[in-house]
Amino acid sequence: MHPDPLLAASDPGIGAHLPLWSILPFAGLLLSIALLPLFAYRFWHAHYPKVALFWALVLAVPFVNAFQGEALHEILHIYLADYVPFIILLWGLYTVAGGIVLRGVLPSTPVANTLVLAVGTALASWIGTTGTSMLLIRPFLRANAWRRARVHLVVFFIFLVSNIGGSLTPLGDPPLFLGFLHGVPFFWNFHLLPDTLLAAGIVLFVFYWMDRRHYRRELVDKYLIAPTTPTRLRLNGAFNLVLIAGILGAVLMSGIWRAGDITWLGVTLAKQNLVRDTTILCLGGLSLRFTPAESRRRNEFTWEPMREVAILFAGIFMTIIPALAILKAGTNGALGPALDVLDSPAHYFWVTGALSSFLDNAPTYLAFFNSLLGHFYPGVPEREAVSRLVIEHVPYLAAVAAGSVFMGANTYIGNAPNFMVRSIAIEAGVKMPSFLGYMLRWSIPVLIPTFIVTTWILTH
Repeated sequence: MHPDPLLAASDPGIGAHLPLWSILPFAGLLLSIALLPLFAYRFWHAHYPKVALFWALVLAVPFVNAFQGEALHEILHIYLADYVPFIILLWGLYTVAGGIVLRGVLPSTPVANTLVLAVGTALASWIGTTGTSMLLIRPFLRANAWRRARVHLVVFFIFLVSNIGGSLTPLGDPPLFLGFLHGVPFFWNFHLLPDTLLAAGIVLFVFYWMDRRHYRRELVDKYLIAPTTPTRLRLNGAFNLVLIAGILGAVLMSGIWRAGDITWLGVTLAKQNLVRDTTILCLGGLSLRFTPAESRRRNEFTWEPMREVAILFAGIFMTIIPALAILKAGTNGALGPALDVLDSPAHYFWVTGALSSFLDNAPTYLAFFNSLLGHFYPGVPEREAVSRLVIEHVPYLAAVAAGSVFMGANTYIGNAPNFMVRSIAIEAGVKMPSFLGYMLRWSIPVLIPTFIVTTWILTH
């Protein structure tokens, strides 16, 4: 840390004084999240709150000791302005979507399966990748319960519904909501529509071709039970769709209405954001009050996934403070030489995507979002810098957004819904591949060529 806290506090940018090793707690926490569930499953699920607290304290204690008041301000700011709204939105979408149950049996032909994935991809930007995944994965598995080859069904579901589909709005995937909180307009992410259509179209085509081959073989397999007869679909808890529309409206309102600011604990907060968060909490409460308990039971709804996300992100938001400050300092920060190498949107797409594959994609997006601000507008106040970035450097920010959302599908740990879908599939009897098996057999052969083609077409 900087040896003179008073000098640091007088500087406009704390990131210019932070050494590179100050991001080690952030790296340690993300590696813990990535590796401990794979190699120490029981320890992780029993003690992950302690792991998150450990890494948070490893950063917070020396940080506050070195920078004192400025460090406390940075901590309060990231929790009040970023973490709390982030968790409230996730909680609202998780709670409301958890009350929607799709009952009945879908058709299981290749055309029907492809259509389900296409619809799920389209829905994911509006009710979230997590909400859409939880809504569709069980009906999708029930429809194909008679199939012998089901791994590809789940894997492509993860590719499309749990990841690529969430790229068009801040409701779709957590990284984009963090961008929204920092001033990226709600509909700005429609700049990613060509990328999304191209990537999703290629993946859907590969899925249809693969599913058709398996389906033809299985129809003549005398040892397979006959396909389940499709039945009428019924939507229980449909009033929750109205509540999701309310959440969408609240988020839109906070991006359009300007109601002024208030200052609390030294942190400036926009009043419209407080109205948005209060509205989301109320809508989630209405869902809990009026959704029948049977609907949530059928969805196997529990609070543990939400609890885990809230605890882990509390640690992530604490430990990411030095990384964000260094990146925002641009060439004046410890990562200046590395940032100079990134000189094209394609570079940002692949670097952001590579890290999002193995780290959580939300903090990865936020880190490279700040690197763009530091690269193009060092020393410029964030609000002004973001308002210029979304107009003057659209391809760069689009590359960061697409890389973080799309390549969360490259591994099980790239995005939260991936593991949820995998666990549900295993419970349904699908023999899902291992961590490396998923990459070597599926994501690398299918997704990496898709992203290469997408990059080449959209940059020529």
